[in-house]
Amino acid sequence: MSGNKEHHIALFGEAEKGEFETAYVCSSLAELSYHLGEPPSLECRGLPLAVQSLLFERRVIYFRVKEEGFSKRDYVTGLQFLQNRDLFPEISAICLPGVGDHEILDAPNPLLDTHRSLLILSESDLYDYLTA
Repeated sequence: MSGNKEHHIALFGEAEKGEFETAYVCSSLAELSYHLGEPPSLECRGLPLAVQSLLFERRVIYFRVKEEGFSKRDYVTGLQFLQNRDLFPEISAICLPGVGDHEILDAPNPLLDTHRSLLILSESDLYDYLTA
């Protein structure tokens, strides 16, 4: 089961370690654990989604945010970084768990169009977005 790792899944979420405003590209669970550690609480959804992506043999680009759904600067910085097509020619999906804010959820639209990729969020995040 290989050959799918050329496609990247960009994820934003909390983590117990790692720098903010830094992209961590991980191809294995060991790399993910080394760079980012564990989720700081049970409510954090970014790292569990990164684990699922790696188990499906996708390469993960992980951006650590101070608070899932609320750290606008962290999201904007990460999305600006992803605009560099030389670094990331293929992004299959952008995952923004815990985000219901219109400004943050609308920000990746140009990237989604450019890469012809998906935006992944939870049912509760979609509900927050649609009812805000």
